Amino acid sequence: MLLSLDTSTLTLSLALVERSPAGGLRVVELVEQGPPKKQSEMLPGVIGELLERHGVKLPSLEGIAIGLGPGSFTGLRIGLASVKALAYAAGVPLVGVSSLAAVALEGPEGKLLVPSAVARQDELYAGFYRRRGDAVEAVEPEQAFPPAELAQRLLQEADALALGPSIAEYREKLIAAGAPPERLSDAPRWPSALSIATLAKLPAAYDAQAVFALEPHYVRPSEAERNPKFPPLPGPAPASRLKED
Repeated sequence: MLLSLDTSTLTLSLALVERSPAGGLRVVELVEQGPPKKQSEMLPGVIGELLERHGVKLPSLEGIAIGLGPGSFTGLRIGLASVKALAYAAGVPLVGVSSLAAVALEGPEGKLLVPSAVARQDELYAGFYRRRGDAVEAVEPEQAFPPAELAQRLLQEADALALGPSIAEYREKLIAAGAPPERLSDAPRWPSALSIATLAKLPAAYDAQAVFALEPHYVRPSEAERNPKFPPLPGPAPASRLKED
C-alpha cells in the first residue's frame, strides 16, 4: 500500500493505493477536502482515519508520496511536516513529487502542458511539460510569472495548453493579456493524490537522512523573506527557514 497526498492548494487530496509490479494502481480510497476546513486542522488526523478504515498499519506501508509544490507555503509546510513525522515514526520511505507535474499528468498528450498554480503577489507558478502515458517530462524549470508574461508564452507556443488551479482565478487577466481562451483549462482544480502516486519513485529503503532533507519546492521566497521587518542576525544562515504565505 502507498499513501499519497498533496497540500499545495487549499484542498487536501489524499489517497491510499495499491501498486502492482507492472506499475498499475488500484485506488483503495481517495479523500478530497477543502475549505472551510484547514490543512492544519485536518492533518495528520485524516491520515490516521483513512488507514484505520482499511485496517492498514502505518509501518506496513510501502511508502508515502507527497506533492512538494509549488503552491501555498503554509499548506506545503504543514503537509511535509506531517508526513516527515509519520515516515520517521514508522520507518517507511518518503518521496516528493512536483505538484505541477501531477497537474500536467491530467493533461492530454501531444500538447505542451503548462500546469499552473496561484503564487500570490499577482503571479502564477507555471511549469512546462510533455506527457507520455503515465509519465511527464519537464521541458524547462518551474517558474513564477506575471499573468501578462505567461500569456505571451502561451502565444509563442502553438501547441501550449495552460491548465490547473490558477486558471479559474486568472482566466480574465490572461485573456486580457492576449492568451487564447481555447488554450486555458480550469481542470484539474487541484493536484490529485492519485497523480502524485502515479509519478512517485520510492527509494528502495527507508533513509532517515533523506526524509529530513526533503524540502518543499517554493520557486520564489515568501513575502516575509522579500520584505523582512528586521535585518538578519549576524552569523551563518540556518539550514532551513520557516516560510509563510
